[in-house]
Parts: sequence; C-alpha cells; structure tokens
Amino acid sequence: MPHRSARTRPGLLALLVTVLLLGTACEAPLQPESRREAAATPSPAAPASPSGSPSRAASASPSATPSIEVPEGLEKSARDQVRRQAERRARRGPVLGGDISWPQCPTGMGIPERRTLGLPMPRPEAEYVVIGLTNGPSFTANPCLADQVGWARQRGLLTSAYVVLSGPYADTLARFGGRGPYDSGTEAGRLANLGHAQARYALGVMRRAGLETPFVWLDVEPVPAFDWSDDPAANAQVVRGAARAWTDAGLRIGVYSTAALWAGVVGDLRLGLPEWRAAGETSRAEALSRCSPDSQIQGGPAVLGQWLQDSRDHNVTCPGVAADLGRYFHDY
Repeated sequence: MPHRSARTRPGLLALLVTVLLLGTACEAPLQPESRREAAATPSPAAPASPSGSPSRAASASPSATPSIEVPEGLEKSARDQVRRQAERRARRGPVLGGDISWPQCPTGMGIPERRTLGLPMPRPEAEYVVIGLTNGPSFTANPCLADQVGWARQRGLLTSAYVVLSGPYADTLARFGGRGPYDSGTEAGRLANLGHAQARYALGVMRRAGLETPFVWLDVEPVPAFDWSDDPAANAQVVRGAARAWTDAGLRIGVYSTAALWAGVVGDLRLGLPEWRAAGETSRAEALSRCSPDSQIQGGPAVLGQWLQDSRDHNVTCPGVAADLGRYFHDY
C-alpha cells in the first residue's frame, strides 16, 4: 500500500497543476477600483479642426473615441445622454458654443427700444448655448425665449442662461424697493430689494419657458437707453440683491462683463464669482487670451471667453473647464 501511494502521487500533483494553470488562463486577476478607473481613462481629445472645434471625423473614429461603458436597461435617449456626458468629461481641449437672446428672435418683436433683429443662430459646431432671459433691461422678457429653448433642445445642445441687470430707476425703485429680504428702511436695503426683484422676475421667465440650467450669468454692463446710475455703490447693491435671489433659488451664478465695464458700473465690487469674459469683435484667439489672470473682472476664475464674428456671439471654454461642463450647463 505505501508503495502504490508513492507511485500515484506525482500523477495527482501534475493534474492539480494543470487545473490551476487552466483556471489562471481563463480568469484575469481583479483590479482595484482605482486601477480600473485609470485603465478606462481616455487619451487626450482629438486635435481641433480648421473651424476650431474638435474634428467630427476624428471623434467618430475608433482610435479617437474612448471606450464608454453605458449601463444596461436605459432607454436609448438616456443611454445617449450618459455616453455624451462621459465623452464631455473626457474632453481636454476648448469647447465651442454660442449665446443668443432677443437679437436672434424674428424681426419686429420686443420692446420699442429693443426691437428684435433676426440675427443668425449659433453655428453647427456649437456644443452649448447660453440663452438671454431679458429683452435688454430688467423686467422685460426675451420675446422668443420658449422657441429658443426648443431649438436648443432639438439639437441636443447644453444650455445655460444669462440675465441683464439694470437700474436703479426711480419708478422701479419705488415699486420694488419696499419689499424683499433686505431692510426697506435704508437706501441700501431698497436698492438690494430692487436687484432681488429683478432676479425673481427673470427666474419666473426662465421657468415658464422651460429653460433648465444649473447656472446663471449676471450680465453687468452699460445698457444704452437704460443706463445705470452715476453711483457705483448704489449699483453694486442692486447686483448684490440679484445675486442673493439666484443663489436662494438654488442656482450657481457667475459674472459676464469686462474689467472696464464692470468697474464703470459697480466700481471695485469683488464677488469672486466665475467669469465669462467678453472680447468684442475680435477672434477666437483673443477670446481665449481673456482666460488669463490679466483679464480678471471681479476676482473669480475664468470659465468662458466670448467674441463677435459673422453677426454671431461665439464662445470658447477656458483651460480646465471642458471636463466640467455639467457645472455650468444642463444636458437635455
């Protein structure tokens, strides 16, 4: 019996080794979560096309598109959204977009001082759009806002909003200064209540039009025929009141302007909010250059640069923003 056992043991060991080797070949070792996430990290985005946007052809090729895992059981529209969001998070370079408001509405609409112009909508390469809520000054609604929201939704564009602040004027201050969260017994409180009312009005306009966004830009600049007062401190109180109303409504906010325009309206007011910086009728390169600290408006980080060309307002994301677009835009 001991002799037979000694003779058969090598055969059993060989069989066990074979089984273990086969099992190892069939099952890859598990990776820690951090390792698997690193393995799924895509390569940098494809080079920009001559138009300035990432090349559609390059993005569609297997070598340029990262492998995106989409959860099973979702409807096609939801699966497409998950895929788009993952692709946007993987983006590295600048992303192009546009902004629209009353000037893009069909001609003949709007208040007398701001008749609509029928200007062209953003170009096809735009991936997001910032939509204006007013018809110029505060307490006036963009007359075709709902149609513009529908246009953006149909094209699958990311959406955000901006609102023009204005005043204070004697009539609006008398009407709205006496009610709100601030002390109406002081001049500063009445001014802040006016700004708060401007924001509440625009919030209602936005909701009725079905515009969804996590973020609203406060447009602070001189408005022809609706000038600000000559007192920067008073104007600053209006801006503070508007900022509070938007944040109280659960939205994040930022500032649209230039350093010179901002200072001309509200003086040295510094809120430290994210900034959307205008470059005027220049170029994409100049708009990108506004992302530098030299163009800071009120102490906040640069998010977007804007330039005017071919009767359109074009926008480009500043460095580091492309992978975080969900912070500033809603994805339909």
